Amino acid sequence: MPDQPQTDKAGKTLFYDPESRRIRSFVTRAGRVSSGQERAIQELGPVFCVPYAKQQLDYTALFSRQADTILEIGFGMGETTAAIAESLPHLDFIGVEVHTPGVGALLKLIGEKQLKNIRIIQHDAVEVLENMIPDSSLAGVHVFFPDPWHKAKHQKRRLIQSGFVHFLCSKLRQGAYLHCATDWENYAEQMLEVLSAEPMLENTAEGYAPRPDYRPVTKFEKRGLRLGHGVWDLVFRKK
Repeated sequence: MPDQPQTDKAGKTLFYDPESRRIRSFVTRAGRVSSGQERAIQELGPVFCVPYAKQQLDYTALFSRQADTILEIGFGMGETTAAIAESLPHLDFIGVEVHTPGVGALLKLIGEKQLKNIRIIQHDAVEVLENMIPDSSLAGVHVFFPDPWHKAKHQKRRLIQSGFVHFLCSKLRQGAYLHCATDWENYAEQMLEVLSAEPMLENTAEGYAPRPDYRPVTKFEKRGLRLGHGVWDLVFRKK
């Protein structure tokens, strides 16, 4: 019998691969870990990295304080995550990333900037959401420049799909926000369509949103803008 897609309680389809029944929205790449990143992993990993476990997080215990918690899915090399956490010290941030060089790079930035308000989980974001993030607990979610899977045959692997967004909304508290950004126009159009169709969300702008001040412009983004490439931000809020 062929594998059947799994659905949530509302019947929304999530994305699955043949082994775990989830279509992965990422490919694990064996990037080179620099000596500085490796040192940061060894020295700071035990403090700032949270092992994946099928147990819900207690944010107050995790950060030793009470504060609004923001989840970032796929933080890459961590420059944006560190910059936002540094500029918003009253908020706490959980970054989820599968690639070891990115984890090491963010840990290195945490050490350089002496940040206290970031924790890292190196694992698949969907499983983290399913098993570690309590319902209605997040004040916000950041999804910045996710893999666009630009080939048409691969676009089913894009993270921002109706089933995933519906599931993600269950982790947002009322009034919390979902901020997505992409530099692929086709993906931006899909994001706008999917987010606009989710009944638990409302757009904070007419279509695409101006880039919020807290999201810095990365070096890669600046280069793209100089070359005439577009960048689209979408900021929706849970009703």
